[in-house]
Amino acid sequence: MVGMTRRTTAEPPGSGAPGEHYKWIALSNTTLGVLMVMINQSIVLIALPDIFRGIHLDPLDPSNTSYLLWMLMGFMVVTAVLVVTFGRLGDMFGRVRMYNMGFAAFTFCSVMLAVTWLDGSAGALWLISWRIAQGIGGALLFANSTAILTDAFPTSQRGTALGINSIAAIAGSFIGLILGGVLAPVSWKLIFLVSVPFGIFGTVWAYVKLHDTGVRARAKMDWWGNITFAVGLIAVLVGITYGIQPYGSSTMGWLNPWVLTALIGGLVVLGLFVLIELKVAEPLFRLSLFRLRAFTAGNIASLLMALGRGGLQFMLIMWLQGIWLPLHGYSFEKTPLWAGIYMIPLTVGFLLSAPLSGYLSDRFGARAFTVGGSLLTGAGFVALMELPTDFNYWLFAVLLFVNGLGSGLFSSPNRAEIMNAVPAESRGAGAGMTATFQNSASVLSIGIFFSLMIAGLSTSLPSVMHEGLVHQGVPDQMAQGVSQLPPIAVLFAAFLGYNPFQQLLGDQLSGLPDGGKNITGKEFFPHLISGPFHQGLVIAFWFAVAACVIAAASSLLTGRLGRAHPVPAPEPLGSELAAVSGASGLALTELVVPVEDGEAPPAKQGLDG
Repeated sequence: MVGMTRRTTAEPPGSGAPGEHYKWIALSNTTLGVLMVMINQSIVLIALPDIFRGIHLDPLDPSNTSYLLWMLMGFMVVTAVLVVTFGRLGDMFGRVRMYNMGFAAFTFCSVMLAVTWLDGSAGALWLISWRIAQGIGGALLFANSTAILTDAFPTSQRGTALGINSIAAIAGSFIGLILGGVLAPVSWKLIFLVSVPFGIFGTVWAYVKLHDTGVRARAKMDWWGNITFAVGLIAVLVGITYGIQPYGSSTMGWLNPWVLTALIGGLVVLGLFVLIELKVAEPLFRLSLFRLRAFTAGNIASLLMALGRGGLQFMLIMWLQGIWLPLHGYSFEKTPLWAGIYMIPLTVGFLLSAPLSGYLSDRFGARAFTVGGSLLTGAGFVALMELPTDFNYWLFAVLLFVNGLGSGLFSSPNRAEIMNAVPAESRGAGAGMTATFQNSASVLSIGIFFSLMIAGLSTSLPSVMHEGLVHQGVPDQMAQGVSQLPPIAVLFAAFLGYNPFQQLLGDQLSGLPDGGKNITGKEFFPHLISGPFHQGLVIAFWFAVAACVIAAASSLLTGRLGRAHPVPAPEPLGSELAAVSGASGLALTELVVPVEDGEAPPAKQGLDG
């Protein structure tokens, strides 16, 4: 029974509609956009020491911890919050239009970040504010790039296209680490300027070459849904941000009344958001999409894999910068650059497997790759746990390569599987919902992994630090005070490539037998924290293993077990005609397409999309 009639528009011949090669233009431009955003996101991670030195602010001062966390997480929080709204706006007003705005906004914010002239807290607030604004541009790009690709490519080629796009996303996150290590010591402002020429080129190129080829659905904006979703998610993510900071005598702030208020209040508001979405005619979050098993199970798997992958990056940076590199003769100032270089095998593994799995999943189905990739990634975490903190690098490199292979095998088929399940007129909303899960996972991973690491460190770090300092001649009372340093400060020191004892002991160093040279050298701090760090690392990596196993189980549920992979379904009629109108000379300008409730428009055989 026909439940509704949806009007779709296809461009008439001669209107400048894209030709048969348009899909490669769309792939090139969206890949550039994703690459630029991901490089810019990770380049800040590795350049934080130089940024804080540049604005003359001590990141290890407890009063500056919030600045450090918001520099890390502000971009991710705003992107996670806005990406669904912008995907919905793309469905309503044109995905390319929203995408173009994102390119321009991101580039402008990069310029504003680079022209910072303020110092101290004022400089930190300037940078945080523009990073948050830059996250708006990133949300516009993330929300619509996947939908643009899905519109441009036929079902049989989407895995390949999304695989190439995924390569840009993951490779960019590691390229940024290397670029940050190279550019930040020269001038920290270069880490923001480096994306400006690419942003200008991409903005002009997108404006001239990209066209909306998908189904555009006119609808009213769900304002109450937008407001409750934004307030609820911001509250939860902010609660997580402050939950990992010390509170009173506790090493973490999860019992802080403000944190509890933010987390519980945020969840209540999100519950209200769900009720609103079930009532309104044109919801922001199309909950009906969760009736599609491939969409629901695929997104659960994607969220869990993103949690594990996000935590891996932070753990590896701390492991290399705080322990392994100093033990092997690298100065603390040079560890950010070399940490990025030594993590290259992870990127190589991903670069090799992501495009191949995308191509093969188009031919043989996605489940074998999503399940196998998540299990291989989990096995990589188990193997990493067995390494000593002062490992043999070649074995470490092999394990990173295996982990990258697993992530690449999973990523492209998973994205294609999710987007193939979404009706054409809901692709912007579907892509936005998926991006929300992935971006929220970035913030969640910081909260979860830092919390697990702090829990592991707090049991043994104080006594180990006290004994080590007393052995070096530090007075017992002072050693006792330093050993009570919050574990998160030790993690930040490792993450930023700092030796904290120079700052903590200050003038007292001159009174030690060797003038404090051993304590401030390359080996004392890494040796001191290696045992407690490995204990916390094991706890964190077991969580990652569990996430990968659940992701594999969820990936199994995207299709019926025991059923052969079906031939890819043809594109919905409206999307087909919009995509091929310029090439085929179709004169249809308005089509009335009957749609079943909750279903995609009927397919027409014979057109390739």
